[in-house]
Order: sequence, then C-alpha cells, then structure tokens
Amino acid sequence: MQGHGLLEGKTGIISGALDPDSIAWAVAEAAHREGARFVLTNAPVSKRFGRLDELSEATGGSPVIYADATNDEDMDGLYQQATEHLGGPVDFVVHSIGMGLNVRKGRAYEELKYEWFQKTLDISAVSLHRMVSAGLRGDAIADGASVVAMSYIGAQRTFSTYSEMGDAKALLESIVRSYGYRLGKRGIRINAVSQSPTKTTAGGGITGFDALYDFADKVAPLGNADAASCADYTITLLSDYTRMVTMQTLFHDGGYNNMGISEAIIEGMMGGEDA
Repeated sequence: MQGHGLLEGKTGIISGALDPDSIAWAVAEAAHREGARFVLTNAPVSKRFGRLDELSEATGGSPVIYADATNDEDMDGLYQQATEHLGGPVDFVVHSIGMGLNVRKGRAYEELKYEWFQKTLDISAVSLHRMVSAGLRGDAIADGASVVAMSYIGAQRTFSTYSEMGDAKALLESIVRSYGYRLGKRGIRINAVSQSPTKTTAGGGITGFDALYDFADKVAPLGNADAASCADYTITLLSDYTRMVTMQTLFHDGGYNNMGISEAIIEGMMGGEDA
C-alpha cells in the first residue's frame, strides 16, 4: 500500500511486536510507511525468541527498548529513553500486549490457577494503565496524542477456550473508558481496536484457535480482517483525522460483531445433518 503521510512528523511507542505475524509488527511497518518515527518495545524475555532487530532495520533503524510492561520502573525508563531518542513527548502509544497463562497451560476456566490469572490480568490489561500512567508521570505523552490498545470480542462475549483472556480484555476495555475521561482534559484520546481472530504467535496458543478462526471467517460478511488491514485501521486512529474519537471499542472484524448466523454456517450444519 502506498503511503499518504498520515503520521508525518509524529513520534510514538509501539509495544508487543515479536515476529512478522504480530499485529504490532504490521502496525510498525504501516506507521513507518506513513512517516512516523517511533521506538519499539517488548518484554526482555522476547530477546530470546523475538525478531525485533529485523523490524528495527525495516523501519529505518527504529530504536528497540526492552521493558517489562508490568514493572513501573521499566515503564518510567522506557519513556525516558524514548523521549531522548525522539526529541520530546510522543504523539502516540500502541499497546499490543497479551498473554493468558492458564490458557497456555490448558487449564479450564473453572480451575484457574489464581496466581496465573492475576499475572494474565497484569500483563494483558493492567499494563495499559501502567503504560499510560508512566507516560503522564514523566510528561512524555504530548497533548493531543493518541493511545490505541488491541482487544478482541471475547471481552464482550463468551468463547469457551478463550477463558481468562476474555476477562483480561474486558478489563482492558474498561481501562480505556476510565482513562479516556481523564485524558480528554489534555486532548489525548484512547481507544481499543477489537480485531478479528488473527493468526499470530499468541493466537496459536489458544486451544481450538483454528476452529475459532474458521467460524469467524464464515460468519463475518467481509471475512476475517488480517493484521495488515488492522494496522491500516490503527494508523487512522493515530492520525489527526480521528482527533475527536475516544473511549471507544472499535470493531475491526469484517462485520462479525453484528452477525448472528450466516448462510455458510447454516449450509455447513445442514450438510452435517444430511450426512
């Protein structure tokens, strides 16, 4: 896709990119295409299996700052380094962080290990609060900036194998609303993007993900939205064109959220009965 300079002159922080399958990876490529300068960040553990150096090179040498989003000192350090690299407060922050420990271990929702559950909430939701708070504390987020967090419809509907992550995403979206009121006083907006099931490294850790993906693809009128499309949508939320949009959970899912059932699903069920 050709760039249009939508983020020309803007600076930011993009969290959560791990490999080319990551939504945050696609967001970084799109932000670079649209003229932004930014730093990339992920947890220190990602050094072992991530490929951020490749993304840094592909986006014009974007600095990589490893920081634990569940650690306040790390978050303070992230903003201090980011503002030094970028020459001042940032114009946007992208939060694309999530991990469900119980989901990864295959524990049923009725049998959650609570210390893992708390860690899931801290990583996947409270980290957004920490990230915004650290930016405000360090005067590192500019007036009129945009914050975007990645979510999923599991925050609002029950998907059996999504388990504790549904609770985490519900908390994430609540933080978006609660912080949105307070950030609005400085013209800062914050929104969540509820994305289609996407074939990422994190998504692959969910039991039955392929079935979840195929079902959504058959229900959504436009089919599942891919990571590149999500990135383009996110760019609009980081741009000045959406300067009056805040506290929203915005669905980017091919229309899935408004559907009940589709002909493809009905035909599949009828076919199963005939068999």
